[in-house]
Amino acid sequence: MKILITGSTGMVGSLILKAALEDPKVSEVISLLRSPRNTVHPKLKEVLINDFEDYSQHSTLFQNVEAAHFCIGVYTGQVNNKTFEKITVNYAVKFAEAVQANSPNARLCMLSGAGADRTEKSRTAFAKFKGRAENLIFNMDIDFYTFRPGYIYPVTPREEPNLMYKVSRALYPVLKFMGKNLSIKSTELARAMYHVGMHGTKLKVLENQDILDLA
Repeated sequence: MKILITGSTGMVGSLILKAALEDPKVSEVISLLRSPRNTVHPKLKEVLINDFEDYSQHSTLFQNVEAAHFCIGVYTGQVNNKTFEKITVNYAVKFAEAVQANSPNARLCMLSGAGADRTEKSRTAFAKFKGRAENLIFNMDIDFYTFRPGYIYPVTPREEPNLMYKVSRALYPVLKFMGKNLSIKSTELARAMYHVGMHGTKLKVLENQDILDLA
């Protein structure tokens, strides 16, 4: 199988990449990056992308793909709303269009988020733009799965991006105790996304509990 990943330097994308490289059923992994990671593996091809809204020069990379993972994201508050929309909506839609045009039978998995608002009426940029991206891709003729995790607990320690995430990390034991709707480990989310990319599932919209059940 040929796997395509964008966002493989992130918390979840890096785990999906690891799973693909370790899977004997996968013969080729294409990782689309803004800057080189210089990861050496016989199955891996890293490709630098200058513009994630234009894949016209990279169509061959999208051919014969069986599973594609869109894991690019930005934390709320890190950029202005216009840039947040560009990354969350435009990048996702252009990636999906390239997959559809070159590998129409591929399974496409997108990392969305809890609260994604398909009505696009939310006052929060995160919910509105995640919902808009989902709507636009669901209107395409492609086997699309969107993942809506709650708080993602980073199994590998990291420098948290803001105060909210520092507090959430400290409260993770409480969130986990409160049930399957609020939180998930990064490893569990990546495991579920990778599984769906390889095998599909009946659900097209996977909320936090659905993802945990699959993991």
